[in-house]
Amino acid sequence: MKNKILVIISMCISIFLCMLDTTVMNIALPAIQTDLKVSLTNLSWALNIYTILFASLTIPLSKFAEKVGINLVYIIGLVIFFIGSSISAISPNLVILILGRGIQSLGAAILFPLSMTIGISIVKVNARKKVIAALGITQGLAAALGPTIGGILTQFWGWHAIFTINLPFTIVTFLFCLLSFNFHESKSAEQNDYLGSILGIILLFSLTLILTQGRNWGWQSSIILWLSIVVIISSVLFIVVEYRVSAPMIPLELFKNKEFTGSAIAIILSNLFLVAVTVILPTYFTHMQQKSELEAALLITPITGMIFIMSPISAMLLEKLGPRVIIFSGFLLMTISYYLFTHINMYNTLMVLITCMILGIGYGIIAGPITVLAASNFQGYLLTASQSVSGVLRQVGVSLAVAIFLTGLYGNLATAKKNSITYINYQVNTLNVPRVQRLKIKQKSLKGLGTHSSQATPKNHFSKDTIKKIINKEYEKQITNLPNTVNNDQKKQIYLIVKSRVNIKLKKQNSEINSAIEKIKNYANRQYSNAFFNLYKYSLPFLAITCFTFLLFPSKRKN
Repeated sequence: MKNKILVIISMCISIFLCMLDTTVMNIALPAIQTDLKVSLTNLSWALNIYTILFASLTIPLSKFAEKVGINLVYIIGLVIFFIGSSISAISPNLVILILGRGIQSLGAAILFPLSMTIGISIVKVNARKKVIAALGITQGLAAALGPTIGGILTQFWGWHAIFTINLPFTIVTFLFCLLSFNFHESKSAEQNDYLGSILGIILLFSLTLILTQGRNWGWQSSIILWLSIVVIISSVLFIVVEYRVSAPMIPLELFKNKEFTGSAIAIILSNLFLVAVTVILPTYFTHMQQKSELEAALLITPITGMIFIMSPISAMLLEKLGPRVIIFSGFLLMTISYYLFTHINMYNTLMVLITCMILGIGYGIIAGPITVLAASNFQGYLLTASQSVSGVLRQVGVSLAVAIFLTGLYGNLATAKKNSITYINYQVNTLNVPRVQRLKIKQKSLKGLGTHSSQATPKNHFSKDTIKKIINKEYEKQITNLPNTVNNDQKKQIYLIVKSRVNIKLKKQNSEINSAIEKIKNYANRQYSNAFFNLYKYSLPFLAITCFTFLLFPSKRKN
């Protein structure tokens, strides 16, 4: 193959674009929803169709490429990805957007595994560690950068730009590959594992559909139950078929390799706990702190920066320290970051940035070596299979993060809303103020649920006309039973006394109302903030357990 540098750059670009599109849409969802005038539930299909097809078709399409020619199919994948991105960028409605995203995911399912295979196979075994590390770093960077890039593009150029940005990079990659690829390549002569491919697609499609749609359909709904049964049956049948066929879609001997097995689990877990922050945290900043998409994106940028710095460093230290020290250190730092998220003041920007840096360092320490470890010492079809499986597992990690944390978030938000409404009713009903005022306070408090308003509470809740009416009403009461002998001066004196009493009474009521409003605001803000950060609090023990995944790896690498 000619010009290896161009090829490696092309593979990095392809991997970056494929992984970027798994998370770039999240922060743009409110803008897309407003523009297309659709519900968030329906819009979620544009987000999830990419994940579902990407995960379920990656392995079958990579096997197909081995038959037809990896380089040729890669070029076809670029064209498909370009078409899908173009359709998504110009989509005038939700149906066209979902169609574009579906086509885009087909291209990604081809490009991602083949980029890994091509990038690794063009260098000698003793030199491939650097290439694998570069490709692995690109994956982690893209997943982490998704919300940041999505926020910047949406803020300045609108949501269409999150798809338009793919086009020039795809064209550049296409030209690089035409200049560098050898299309007279050897092809696999192995028999096709059609049954394994069909079972694999059914298994992964059903699993990702459960993970992405479980919240919308209900985890106990009949469709989720049936899909779960399909997953179990197809899993058993898939293992039986793959064990018996001569050329399996996923060679089960991969899992006899300790480095690959450990990497497979670490890939899922590290991506799960990374995406849980990069997706949830921007939502918190935009909804609770009223920050723009750009501000929210920039606040989590240190995660990306640290991944970029730490991934190559940890990859270089892999041989010296061994996988156990590296993996343990990475997960430990990620655990510390989750602990900090549950204890720091989230309005303290410096502490937020430091915590994001720690998370990025932890994930970066894992991301660099994990791709090298997943490739192990594999050659030929085992190398291709290892990268395809790694890609699928990364998508499973992302899907798990979305399923677990978004489901948890929506559940927590529903509880927060319920608790806040109960508290609002209690506080408002205890107020010794006119019914009209109680109703206004209740309506305003309910309207403000789920947002943190920095607007100061008004000191006076009674208009001048209302005050005047109350004074006149009280005055009329006072003079109704007075004798006719009361002169105007006496009436004026009575009016001033009534006015003074009413003002004192209203001042007391204003103070009572303001106190109740502040209590309601503080209570609701605590409830809604806890809805976000209890996710990390409850995840903390599980993340701490992941530190022990280092035991799955050998103490030293085999050269």
